[in-house]
Amino acid sequence: MWCLPGAPSAAFVCAMENVLDVYTRPYDPKHPLVCVDETSKQLVGEVQEPLPVVPGKPARFDHHYVRNGVANLFMLLEPLTGHCQVKVTERRTKRDWALVMKDLVDHHYPEADVITLVMDNLSTHQKAALYEVFPPEEAKRIADKIHIHFTPKRGSWLNIAEIGLNVLYRQCLDRRISTIQQLGKEVKAWLTDRHQNPSVVNWRFTTNDARIKLKRLYPALLTS
Repeated sequence: MWCLPGAPSAAFVCAMENVLDVYTRPYDPKHPLVCVDETSKQLVGEVQEPLPVVPGKPARFDHHYVRNGVANLFMLLEPLTGHCQVKVTERRTKRDWALVMKDLVDHHYPEADVITLVMDNLSTHQKAALYEVFPPEEAKRIADKIHIHFTPKRGSWLNIAEIGLNVLYRQCLDRRISTIQQLGKEVKAWLTDRHQNPSVVNWRFTTNDARIKLKRLYPALLTS
């Protein structure tokens, strides 16, 4: 279910139409589009070893468990090619985001002129964070390679990376995982399969659709 503002919002529709326009651009390897999102994963350990699957009975797990902290996952999804990367981190800080941006620029898209990014407007998702993590020359080099389009508040559904996170959760994370090391191995295996069978995203919701279906969110025009 979409999360939407409860009243007309010029800020919302402005940011929404900006993102929707980005999604109409044709594929260009020199100017790739990458959607970025984050989620957390509770690390849960077993108190007793689960009973394995036997003929006629599913695996069984004890209702007691041990909390082992929380890990963070960055999803980076290129919708027009299906290329996907997931970075597992211990925290979700400006430094973690900056390191993910550097890895994106230097290792995944080194030949790109500019990488267009779609993400939500978290306080950690700012180019200024690069200057808090890297020397000025390095920070500017990375900042010049990325162009960020922010989804509006209450507009997370506009971020295609959220679709990727939902798939990742259903196929890989919807169970108990006890350590960040195990989480990293599971995600790596999921990515290997994903890269062998990439799925492009055919985004169909357009600005024209928004102006009809979400008409109530557009503000009344000022007359004076």
